[in-house]
Parts: sequence; structure tokens; C-alpha cells
Amino acid sequence: MEKVVLLGDEAVALGAIHSGLTAAYSYPGTPASEIMEFLIRQSAGGKNFVAKWCVNEKVAMEEALGVSFAGQRAMVSFKHVGLNVAADPFINAAITGANGGLVIVTADDPGFHSSQNEQDNRFYADFARVLCFEPSSHQEAYDQTREAFDLSEKLGLPVMIRLVTRLAHSRAPVEVREPRGKNQGFKYGYGPDWTLLPANARRRYGDLLQKQKDLQAYAEQCRFNQFFPPEPGQRLGVVATGLAASYFREVANRLETRPAFLKISTYPFPQKKLLELIEQVDEILVMEEGYPFLERFIRGVAGLPGKVIKGKMDGTLPASGELKPEIVARGLGLPVRNGVSLGDFKLPARPPQLCPGCPHADTFKALNEALQGYERGNVFSDIGCYTLGALPPYRAIQSCVCMGASVSMAKGGAEAGVYPSVAVIGDSTFAHSGITPLLDAVYSQTDMTVVILDNSTVAMTGAQPSLGTGEPLDKMLVGLGVSPEHIRVITPLPRNHQLNVGLIQEELAYHGLSVVIARRECIQILGNK
Repeated sequence: MEKVVLLGDEAVALGAIHSGLTAAYSYPGTPASEIMEFLIRQSAGGKNFVAKWCVNEKVAMEEALGVSFAGQRAMVSFKHVGLNVAADPFINAAITGANGGLVIVTADDPGFHSSQNEQDNRFYADFARVLCFEPSSHQEAYDQTREAFDLSEKLGLPVMIRLVTRLAHSRAPVEVREPRGKNQGFKYGYGPDWTLLPANARRRYGDLLQKQKDLQAYAEQCRFNQFFPPEPGQRLGVVATGLAASYFREVANRLETRPAFLKISTYPFPQKKLLELIEQVDEILVMEEGYPFLERFIRGVAGLPGKVIKGKMDGTLPASGELKPEIVARGLGLPVRNGVSLGDFKLPARPPQLCPGCPHADTFKALNEALQGYERGNVFSDIGCYTLGALPPYRAIQSCVCMGASVSMAKGGAEAGVYPSVAVIGDSTFAHSGITPLLDAVYSQTDMTVVILDNSTVAMTGAQPSLGTGEPLDKMLVGLGVSPEHIRVITPLPRNHQLNVGLIQEELAYHGLSVVIARRECIQILGNK
């Protein structure tokens, strides 16, 4: 076997390639972006397999579903909140089932490193009633991806893989195995199974419920779920999932006697192994990245009589943020190993900020000046580099909730009496989720102004291609019904400041729907040309 050093994201991507991947789809989002970036590099321009960025996660999921219908192997990947966008086809894919292997990779972000929440997508797998893998290492990320494709076709169901930030963005050696070829021929899915009319959907949901016993049987014998009995005299049992299992192994050698240990890497989890652990211990410590998903199952409503259960719900482990080896050690009652003290030496703060020369800075300066004198004005922002406009020195925006919400919230704000009501959204985010709320605003002729920051790329996540930039964006706005007289383009440069302020003021004063496009290429991609 060959060994290669890979990011956790890359281990998943290579596992998919070696599984006979036909097509992969994604929308950029940390910590998942490197999966698609690796696939694009390995695809040889589409000669080896299809690897494409999509306009949003819902589209990516549906395109992958089409590949599976055709009997070929497909993977879709995105960050955790991306599954919110893809939830409709994801949940229904469990009912249509998978024809060719279909794997969904969600990269969760405990600790909010680059996200607005730290939701735990194991709940989505449970909600959809599909199998979910949670690797504890880079090797398992590769191996479980290969197994996920085979299992998807064996069970006729999509399979989820849940990563977390620390695994996705760290590197380790991975032993890779012989690749397998793509599925041969096109064996389309059975039409009535894939046509979710109520009569078909009820039948297919019944089939899905019947398959739950197969998922449970797999979890009981799965090689990634492992139980180790306690050493003599030890009455503690540790249940650890995914990356938490690796943290436990890292600190366990500091214990005088080794507790019972159950490593869980699949959901459904191995109930028989869990019961075996419970029978042999008096105290159970549950370690998991994210929510107390498994801990809630173990506690139930009334707990386990005669057993002490510890974890996130009782404060033994932090309820939020990433786990770390020292946090796990503290939960085991081990002394904390402190790092080197810096004494009175103060490191300078390094808050995030827009890059020097960023076009968004000039746009915010012009927008701030244009809004002077309005007592009830408000700027609703979206997700992207420009969200940094909330910080000094700009303090230009007052909201950031989810993709596309700037336009929807500005419409709602305007209808509640906010004037001027302004939405700020990037070109890629507009294509992702801003088109439909703008169409709503066009229909209502809402008194609001949308500022689209067109920097020609998905800058925040690594300069991936934008699907809504330049002249096509202008034509799209006209096609949506925005009045051409109130589609204004500015070039955000210091020398154009007063001109831009005046143009924005004109559109703020207009009582109707207007769009201002602030168009200048991202300074980073410009420098790389």
C-alpha cells in the first residue's frame, strides 16, 4: 500500500476517486472547500470524472442525485450549514433511494471558526433515517468514504460522512488501496421509486423503515465501531465518537488503569456494544464533537438507574466549542498540562479585516456617507468578506444571518417602515440565494436598495469561480424585472468616492426598488493573474 500525506478533506476526496467516482458537486464553504479543490485538480479538466462548483448546495445535491439515478457514483460536499440549503433533496433522497452510490459529505464547524453556528449534522442523518459515518482519523476518512459508496449501493440509500474542522484541515499519512473502476453502463433507477407522488412516497417510506434493521445490523458488526473492556478494578466507561476517540486515545496512557472504551463511528450506533459497556461500569463519560447527540440517547428521560452519566449535559465537558486533548484529560480527572507562561508579555490583537485595497472598503465608505442624515436607515448584510464591514473602521452593516437573508430582511424591514432599507450582498451569494428574494421585491416593488458587491469571485473561501458576475449579472437583473434606469454600476475606487456617494444617494432617494452594482475585481485574484 502506498502512503500519502493528506488533509482530512483530501482523504475523503481521494477515497471517492478510488471508489470509481463519476461526478462530484459542491458549493464553497470552510471547512469543506478543499474536498472539491482536490477533486478539480485530479479530474484533469473532466477527463477522469466530473468535478464542479455549483450555484448552491441544493443544486449540488440534486445534480448528484441525477448521477445516482443514472446508476453512476456521485458525491456532494459542503460545510454544515450547506446541508440546510440542501435539506429538501437530501431528506427526499432517502425515500427515492440511491441507484448508483451516493455519498453526502458535511463538514461541521465546532467552535464557529468560520461559521454563524456550530450545528451538528448527525441530527440530519437521524432525521432522514440514513447511515452516517464519523471518522476519527485521516485513515478512516479515506476508508469510510470507500465503504460508504459500496454500502450506498448495497442498501440502496444515500450515505452521509460527517467531518469536523480539526480533521478536515489537519494532515496525516494515509495508506491508499487499489482504485476500483467506475460503474459500467447506465442502469436507470426504477421510475415509480423516483417519482414521489404520495402513493409512491408512502410505499418508498415503508421500504426505508424496513431498511432500518439493516442499518442497525451493519452498525453492530462494523469494523469502525470497537469495544475494549475495562482493566481490572476500573469502573469507568468512556464512549467516544469520531475525532473525540482519537483525543481519548492520546491521553488514555496517563491513566493508571484503562477504562472500558467504546469507539463509535456510525449512526445508527452499535446498541449491543453500548449495552455491553454499560453492564461493566458504574460511571459513563460521553465524549463527542458537537452537540450531546449520543449522550441524549444514553441518558434517555430517566437516565440509567445506578449509573452516573457524564458529558456535555452536566458540564463535565464544555457544551460548545471544539474538544481538545487537554479538555478530554480534564474530563477524565487528569491534571491539566499548562503551556509556557508569557508573563506580562501581551500579544497584539489581530482582528479580521478587509485586505488592503479591497473594493468593499471603498464601497462601504461611500455607502456610509450616502446614508448620513437618514435617522431610520439600515443596512442588512449577507455572508462573505464584506461581513467584515460590521467591524471598525466601517461599522457599515447591522445584520448577517444566512445566505441571501440580506435581500429578504431588507424587504421585510422596508415593509415595517425602515427607510432607506439597504441590502448588501456579494455576487456569488446573490446567485446562491439572492435571486429569489429579489424577485419577491420586484413583484412588490418594494422601496429598498440592493447593493451587489461584484468582485468576480467567491473571495471569502479561496477565490472559487462566481456564477453571477459581470455582464450576465446585469442581464439577469433586467430579466428579473428590475427597472434598467435603476440598475446602476459604480467602480469602487478612492478617486470615484464623491461620484459613487452621489449615485448611491440618488437611488436611496428613489421610492421603489433599485440595485447598485459595485464592480471591481478582488485584489487577491487580480494579484494572482
